[in-house]
Amino acid sequence: MEDNCTSLVAEAREMLGQVSDRAGLENAKAVFFSANGKVRSLFKLLSAASSEEKPVLGQKINQCKIAIESLFAEKLRDIESREICQNLGEKVDPSIDVPTSGGVHPLSQIQETMVEIFHKLGFTVALGTEIETGWFCYDALNMPDSHPARDSHDSFFLSPGLQIENISQHSSEGYILRSHTSTVQVRTMLAEQPPLRILSPGRTFRRDTPDATHSPIFHQCEGLVVDKNISVADLKAVLDFFFKELFGNRCETRFRPSFFPFTEPSFEVDFRAPHLGKLGNSWIEVAGCGTVDPNVFISVGYDPEQWSGYAFGFGIERIAMLMYGIDDIRLFYQNDTRFLRQFA
Repeated sequence: MEDNCTSLVAEAREMLGQVSDRAGLENAKAVFFSANGKVRSLFKLLSAASSEEKPVLGQKINQCKIAIESLFAEKLRDIESREICQNLGEKVDPSIDVPTSGGVHPLSQIQETMVEIFHKLGFTVALGTEIETGWFCYDALNMPDSHPARDSHDSFFLSPGLQIENISQHSSEGYILRSHTSTVQVRTMLAEQPPLRILSPGRTFRRDTPDATHSPIFHQCEGLVVDKNISVADLKAVLDFFFKELFGNRCETRFRPSFFPFTEPSFEVDFRAPHLGKLGNSWIEVAGCGTVDPNVFISVGYDPEQWSGYAFGFGIERIAMLMYGIDDIRLFYQNDTRFLRQFA
């Protein structure tokens, strides 16, 4: 039987060597894989074998079948490559490894996962424009003229004379590429009355020099809750739930006091997850949060005596790097299929 299988694989290789088009490939396939083909004839030999011999013979025949199928698949790829060359009318390197189908980018995968987790807590997604005004990006968020983010070395400001449809200009600084998705929170509060529970993922821009941990274009996912009697305990419970859902039940979080103009009090969020390999048991800064500053509510016409709330924000790249053990943020943007295919 082993000799029969070896001979049949050799015969298939020789026949395919003479095939040059799809018609020839189909004819060769009929010889080996039709109802009366040569591969099927091998399986018929099993009926005459003893019960002890059948498992061994069956394994050898399957290996033979897989080997021949591999030869046919290789010949089909060769024919398709030649057809592409003919259709393009120019030389194409058929050895270039082009995936036959695409996949979801790892950043999109993480964003979708984050949205699904917060959906369980009643959050809805809110989206906004990437071109904004200084008022939405800074003034409404309690960031005064002296704040460093309003410096042209920190943010991308567009021409003051530029006119953009459907975006009213509230400040003399003109338009800006949003440096955070908090602008979506402002627009949502202006358009809707509380209670609110929104999540605003999206692309943001800052004048950072690209390196392993910084990029001038990156992605954020921010959350906002506005209701009555909201406390820091509510915020901590939501973030604890999120990180445990994302990284597992062994994940821990802690708050450290910090400062953000639009929240008071403000906190940096650290987490640790001992099961994440090289991260070990170290605390890692991963997000910022706090209860909404009353001045923000006043900017959008909410009564801070009646309403309270909290806000938080993550860098989606930061979460993805922790999740997948990636040590260079630039890998997400290089379109290297060898990198991206690992997440397909």
